Amino acid sequence: MQIGALVPLTRPGWVEVGQHLLAGMELAAREVDLDLELVVRDTAADPQRAAAAVDELVGLGVAALAGEYHSVAARGAAARADALGVPFVCSSAVLDALTDQPTDWVARLAPPQSWGWRRYAEFLIGAGHTRVAVAAATSVYWAAGTRILHEHLDVVEIDPADVCEALVRSRATAVLVLLGVPATESVVRAVRRDPRLADVLIGAPAGQPELADWATGIPFLRYRPERLNALGTRVESELTTRLGESPSFVALEGYDAILVLAERLRGATWSTVAVEGTRGEIRFSRVPGISVWQWAEAPIHVFNAR
Repeated sequence: MQIGALVPLTRPGWVEVGQHLLAGMELAAREVDLDLELVVRDTAADPQRAAAAVDELVGLGVAALAGEYHSVAARGAAARADALGVPFVCSSAVLDALTDQPTDWVARLAPPQSWGWRRYAEFLIGAGHTRVAVAAATSVYWAAGTRILHEHLDVVEIDPADVCEALVRSRATAVLVLLGVPATESVVRAVRRDPRLADVLIGAPAGQPELADWATGIPFLRYRPERLNALGTRVESELTTRLGESPSFVALEGYDAILVLAERLRGATWSTVAVEGTRGEIRFSRVPGISVWQWAEAPIHVFNAR
């Protein structure tokens, strides 16, 4: 039985995270008691490419779809999966409006952006940061995140191209970098080089510090509990061996996505799926304001590598 796997494997997608996502899916596909074959397609974080990949995969006869990290690409994939009537477990994209209309074909493991970013805002407030600067790229995803931050914090939007001078003028005590990879690294290094900004906290809620060697001291969101269960611990160990480094939480999302799809392919509906995943028991429900079936208990953790 074939499952279509959607992952960013080339730029401008986040290639490293795509590799981790795929590794998690591949491990689960080997371990579930179904004869599963992954048919992999690179989305490159592009919504049109993701939609075209769904069309191609469905034409090849896949039974279901899984994956995708980037929200804009996931929206493209989800729209086509809904239109074609193919089950799609979105592993990692968080944009609240994953589809324009309610659908029974799409389920999501990652928590909605509004939930995670609200938790991040609460973390900042608890750490004494109520006036924050935001250096953001232009996209639906970053705009949605900025709106969420405005609801909870005194936000000053600054130009990423002039981040240091703008940050000094802003009088903010923290700067949140809402850019892709590797642009985030450039901003982080610029801020750290400027002695005037030595006391400014750098944050990256979208998880850009994951897998980065420059990210010490930068809090970010990751969707895993502080302590994994027995399955999560075993899978993390096996993925570490496979990848040659500690796996991102996205790899665990990939593993869980295949577990969920295997249950669905055995005959379960989204409302009856009950799977012990790497990060807890996975069940889906209808959540107000969310158009897809949602894992409402998905873990959210503000992590700060020190």
